[in-house]
Amino acid sequence: MEFNSPSLKTSNPLVDQAYRIAIGDVCSNILPFQDGLLEAPAPVLLAGLDYNTPWTRDAAINVWNGVGLWLPEVARNTLVSVLERGANGALIGGQYWDSVLWSVGAWAFYLYTGNRGFLRLALEATRNSLARLEQEEFDAEYGLFRGPAVYGDGVAAYPDRYAQTNGSSSILDWPTCHPDERAAKGYGLSMMALSTNCVYYQAYRLAGAMAVDAGQRSDPTWSDKAQRLRSNILKHFWNPQTGAFRYLVDRWGGCESQEGLGSSFALLFGVAEADQVGQVLDNQVVPEAGVPCVWPNFERYAAADGMRFGRHAGTVWPPIQAFWAEAAARAGRLDRFAHEFERLTRHIVRDVQCAEIYHPLTGEIYGGVQEGGTGDDGMQWASCRRQSWSATAYLRMIWLGLTGMRVSPEGAAFQPLLPPGLDEAYIQGLPYRGGRLDIFIRGQGNRLVEFKRNGISGRAFVPADITNTQVLEIRLGSA
Repeated sequence: MEFNSPSLKTSNPLVDQAYRIAIGDVCSNILPFQDGLLEAPAPVLLAGLDYNTPWTRDAAINVWNGVGLWLPEVARNTLVSVLERGANGALIGGQYWDSVLWSVGAWAFYLYTGNRGFLRLALEATRNSLARLEQEEFDAEYGLFRGPAVYGDGVAAYPDRYAQTNGSSSILDWPTCHPDERAAKGYGLSMMALSTNCVYYQAYRLAGAMAVDAGQRSDPTWSDKAQRLRSNILKHFWNPQTGAFRYLVDRWGGCESQEGLGSSFALLFGVAEADQVGQVLDNQVVPEAGVPCVWPNFERYAAADGMRFGRHAGTVWPPIQAFWAEAAARAGRLDRFAHEFERLTRHIVRDVQCAEIYHPLTGEIYGGVQEGGTGDDGMQWASCRRQSWSATAYLRMIWLGLTGMRVSPEGAAFQPLLPPGLDEAYIQGLPYRGGRLDIFIRGQGNRLVEFKRNGISGRAFVPADITNTQVLEIRLGSA
């Protein structure tokens, strides 16, 4: 199949190189595959060079990051390949706890393409999956959903209590190892994580939006459940003393660490109150190499020289960098965006690939330590190669970050920015709905001075019903 990649030309050659490398890493991971509800082998986006399948959370994030814009056929195939057939219709497959993240990717795909046939399937899968997970994993005492953090399938993501799994690296083994402490129903993991509960909140909201655009009846309880969940997230996770969201809630006191992805989702999904947004951005600890997945590092993984970190604690994961950067950009924090963008650009160009994980202090490719690994201590892990969601994270920073593109059923609005070291960017041939976008951005900062569409000045918006190429000329000034 032809990829017809959108081109990028900027005033910074390193950005242009990193972009081409990211495009290449995505293309190299597209292969024929069949599983789930995909009826015959078709091109899908695998999770990375070291994987032979898509993963549900990776599929959702990759589509959301822009694969749904660029390669809609691949995006649809990938999303469908991780669905299952249940008694009442389609269900979201994969690791259970954050599986509803699929709905976020599916909604993004619909907004990028306008594919209402797929939207009906997405609504079916979202409705059925929410109903199942409510029965199995909703904790009525806290008003939250149980389960690990998004992406956090390894025990290195969690405090000592959850790392006692008889040497296994999988958090899924904890209930079996602790039968007396497991939750009474569902899978048995007792923790409630910030990122996962933010995703459930967004899934409820999107279920209603899907129903409206699919011309179907919306469940009137979804909106109420979303608002109650948001209230409980704020009640149990917000810590006014630290001005940040705590990471985990459980009956043993939880964990006050900062979760990069959870904080990002709290901002991007509108969970955080207006006065909390600035506090989160100010108080997040960001080491030299980028925002960490969890901070601080858990002591059991530390070394005397301070250079050893858990695979899921203290390390830098590019997808989290991209979400954090966008959350910062939406709040007007160009400095926070610039830090992540510059670091990831530098790392990709240096390594000529988009690696899975980086060391938070040196920025080197680094898999971290975790039980169930290799080496003399059985703790060494590798960083996977050419990881798809690392590549699409960089594309997100370009296509949705620099342009500030915000899609809705009505069209695409733009809140563009250019960080220091970049005063011109030209994206050509970015697919959107029935047309394409050629986007010229000049200037610096995040203050919109002028927006022209096809030579006519106006508001920074492109309607969803376009059928041809739209030329967007954007001039910026410092805030």
